[in-house]
Amino acid sequence: MSVSDTAAVSPAISNSSTISDLIRRSAGRFPKDTAIEFADRTWTYSQLDAAVTAVARELVRLGARKGDRIAAYGKNSDLYVFLYLACARMGAIHVPVNYQLKNDELDYILSNAGAEIVFADTDLLEAVTTVPTGERAQVIDFTALVPVATAADIAPVGEDEFSVTDTDIAQLLYTSGTTSAPKGAVMTHRALLHEYLSALLALDFTSDDRCVHALPLYHSAQMHVFLIPLLSVGAFNIIVPAPVPDELLAIFEEREISTFFAAPTVWVALANSPDLETRNLDSLRRAYYGASIMPGPILERLRTRLPELGFYNCFGQSELGPLCTVLRPEEHDSHPGSAGRPVMFVETRVVDPSGADVGPGAEGEILYRSPQLCEGYWNRAEATAEAFDNGWFHSGDLVKVDDEGFIEVVDRVKDVINTGGVLVASRQVEDAIFELPAVAEVAVVGVADEKWIEAITAFVVLKDDQSELSAEAVIAHVKDRLAGFKVPKRVEFVAELPKNSAGKILKRSLRDA
Repeated sequence: MSVSDTAAVSPAISNSSTISDLIRRSAGRFPKDTAIEFADRTWTYSQLDAAVTAVARELVRLGARKGDRIAAYGKNSDLYVFLYLACARMGAIHVPVNYQLKNDELDYILSNAGAEIVFADTDLLEAVTTVPTGERAQVIDFTALVPVATAADIAPVGEDEFSVTDTDIAQLLYTSGTTSAPKGAVMTHRALLHEYLSALLALDFTSDDRCVHALPLYHSAQMHVFLIPLLSVGAFNIIVPAPVPDELLAIFEEREISTFFAAPTVWVALANSPDLETRNLDSLRRAYYGASIMPGPILERLRTRLPELGFYNCFGQSELGPLCTVLRPEEHDSHPGSAGRPVMFVETRVVDPSGADVGPGAEGEILYRSPQLCEGYWNRAEATAEAFDNGWFHSGDLVKVDDEGFIEVVDRVKDVINTGGVLVASRQVEDAIFELPAVAEVAVVGVADEKWIEAITAFVVLKDDQSELSAEAVIAHVKDRLAGFKVPKRVEFVAELPKNSAGKILKRSLRDA
């Protein structure tokens, strides 16, 4: 039989691979191995696969169809993971929502995505049901999935039960940009599968890994760079609600954890914990950090205390799933401060403002081309056209690349602040402060900070007849309107803001000052 004959013989056979298929295959290879622990619940790989199927069927029972948007508004849990994988299994589009968002911020994402169903933690249900979109959508407590996932005798997926291909949309990954309105990056199964393989190859994951997942699973790094790739190779995973330093160090020792990822702010807290000196952490072999450069003294302190621990700097862009470049342990000494080199499925260019490529050592905007790349922004045609040009994605990051291909991040073209590894659009904070009647001008920037990487700092110019406004009042006003991580850490009152001849505020001057 020739190759061309096979299509006629087996027209129903599909070589497409989806995110759901990763879990099914892991269950086939490691059925009795522990996949996930959360609180008092433990799931083997076969139990995980069955739970995902059960939740997928529950979504169908609730009326969800292929292509429907299902939002997840909750903290870390096994149920959060089941919902993501169940959406992938039955063809719905998963929409992770930062659980710190509220009011208009929350409603914007739910409305823009057109969420038909919203799963929320018990203590977050009211926040959803009191916004307009939440009043229209089905709002369901995450805990309702416990009896579904733990049901006995869950039948395997039927051959024709679900129809999903790798070109279908798996997730809308909302990311902040230059304006106050977040953008939903349209991620297909195909894009995320390429990103998972890039992570596996660049970060040295194996089935022997024992990992704790402590950063929020709504964030693409924890979910897509670590948890799902590790599940695809049969690793052992503990999910915890939040990164509490002393609790993490206890888990590292008691459960013989080998692999851990955190933003530098968490590594700073771990390095400063007295328990670091008393815990037996010999099992810890690979340490990952991302979203910003690790402070040099902190990295040195950790490497001195744990000389066998290898550090990986993971740099990314949400629109690519997000892993783009990695600096490996053996490269930290030769290229300190670098974000590393591109991962397997990522291609880069560095260009000047005219779009011409720049040479080694010259500053320019980094552009990406990759099968990991999103399809564009959901319901944002103008933003999509602006970010994509001839197949290249314009990142907004200003970098330098040396003659070996190592990337150094210099600054951001886009006006966003990286606070604790989370990107915040400065304009959104500025708009909130401008609501105060006493404010004439305001500029919000990120100022270098040992703990937060960049501390949100507001420079405020008061109107001539106003002098009573306090920093505390500004902070309280923003806190009432925006998520906690967007609230300024400092407010400075100044007589005027630095500007160029065209009247543009020189934010870099404010950061440097």
